[in-house]
Amino acid sequence: MRFLMHFKLPHDPFNKLMREGVAGAKIIRIVEETRPEHIFFMEQDGYRSGVAVYDIKETAKFCAVAEPWFLALNAECKFSVAMTRDDLGKVPLEELGKRWG
Repeated sequence: MRFLMHFKLPHDPFNKLMREGVAGAKIIRIVEETRPEHIFFMEQDGYRSGVAVYDIKETAKFCAVAEPWFLALNAECKFSVAMTRDDLGKVPLEELGKRWG
C-alpha cells in the first residue's frame, strides 16, 4: 500500500548538523537506504520538511522507513495512506454512496 510520509526537521538539531557539514550526507544516506518512490523537500510551517512516497507492503517496514529519520535527524514523521487514480477506480463509490448516503 502506498503511503505519504510527511517529515519535519526541528531547527536546533538540524542547524547543528548543517554547521558540522553532515546534514546533506545524512539525508542522502537515508533516502538511498529507505528508497522512497518519490521525495519532495519544502518549507512547512516555518520548518525544513518534506514528503516521501513509500510503497509499504508490511507494517513492520514502517519502522525501517521512519527510524532513520527519527534517529539521524530527530524528525517528526507522520504517515497517511495515498491512492493513485487507478486505486481510486477500484473503489465502488456508487455502491458505498447508496449504502451509506
